[in-house]
Amino acid sequence: QVQLAESGGGLVQAGGSLRLSCAASERTLRTTVLGWFRQAPGNEREFVAAINWRGGNINYVDSVKGRFTISRDNAKNTVYLQMNSLKPEDTAVYYCAAKSDPRLLPTARSYNYWGQGTQVTVSS
Repeated sequence: QVQLAESGGGLVQAGGSLRLSCAASERTLRTTVLGWFRQAPGNEREFVAAINWRGGNINYVDSVKGRFTISRDNAKNTVYLQMNSLKPEDTAVYYCAAKSDPRLLPTARSYNYWGQGTQVTVSS
């Protein structure tokens, strides 16, 4: 069982930045792809970004392109989400997820392992 632990959430004003981190308990085929999702109250869980093992394949939802950057440090079993130019509509609980399927599918059901989530609140 892969354990994922997010950190770095908080309260920030619009236009500000936050960096989320997610530490995985292991580096195996089960963490071939690491991704970030978010869920606002009353909404479904939404794909944000994903990155493959070598970092050569990255996918973003259109609404964060140019503002968010996903990266991973395999030596530390950690994936990061640098969030710049934050907007109030970015407010949500952000979840880290992992899967062995190498495809960067933007669907929550394709991921096998999930963290507990970290709250990001952007004030206007």
